[in-house]
Amino acid sequence: MSPASASDMATRLLAGHGLFDFQGIHHRPDYCWPEGRRLAVYLGFNLEHFAFGEGLGANLGPASPQPDVLNYAWREYGNRVGAWRCLELFDALGLPTGTLINTALYDHCPELVAAFAARGDELIGHGHTNAERQADMAEPQERELLAACRARIAQRSGTAPAGWLSPWISESRATPHLLAETGYRYTLNWCHDDQPVRLRTRGGPLWSIPYPQELNDIPMIIARQMDGKDFAQMVIDNVDEMLEQSTRQALVMGIALHPYIVGQPYRLRHLRRALEHLARLRDEGRIWFTTPGAICAHMNEVFPGAAA
Repeated sequence: MSPASASDMATRLLAGHGLFDFQGIHHRPDYCWPEGRRLAVYLGFNLEHFAFGEGLGANLGPASPQPDVLNYAWREYGNRVGAWRCLELFDALGLPTGTLINTALYDHCPELVAAFAARGDELIGHGHTNAERQADMAEPQERELLAACRARIAQRSGTAPAGWLSPWISESRATPHLLAETGYRYTLNWCHDDQPVRLRTRGGPLWSIPYPQELNDIPMIIARQMDGKDFAQMVIDNVDEMLEQSTRQALVMGIALHPYIVGQPYRLRHLRRALEHLARLRDEGRIWFTTPGAICAHMNEVFPGAAA
């Protein structure tokens, strides 16, 4: 390789997305959450349904030839048992959730979605099923999915979702643009910041609300084999550290949970300890315990005209 070509290699611009510019967290306008609070905390509670004998799915053990009864049944435990146990815990502590739903649940177990809607929880679009990956779709098919999921949630539960999380956080290059064009106001797909970030799309502004890949039971408990008690302690450590950091700027802390994981009794015991800690901080007025949609709405108040 010649010196000239080596120089070109070292200075070439890498492919980008054009959705937002770089801006370090210490160089941004200051603001607060409601009642002057500095740390917003929310639960992202994933209610999912999977095709039997085909498609994608998180695995408890090594994948078997389809129909993979072991892993399918383990995930279904979340809908039949785990979600209801978690709901009891959320009720006992008075905690709202941002409930991420596959619309296939309206066919499979509509009473589960109804139970969370009846609490007044925010329903967030999460695809039709987590057995499919959104990035595998052509743009017209992806647009149809986004619009159909939004319409079905509105028709069955009474309110169209403001937000979206792609199954497996799988995007095409068109996803943010299609979200804005089909009426969504925010996405949870990007885990690049501790504050909401305004995205530029061809359909207009779209908020990116932080959604965690560390405080998330799938990558931590399944992929990294973390024990339930350690995951709970991680939640506690994270909120305590972010409380200190939030004296300098308003921050968002999300916790991503799946009932087939944290709804297992021995993990739920430890999750209770972590959520009790968060509830105490809420009661002391130290955190704003909220939902992603409320965070999005507050950002529109703080920065009027930034998003539809």
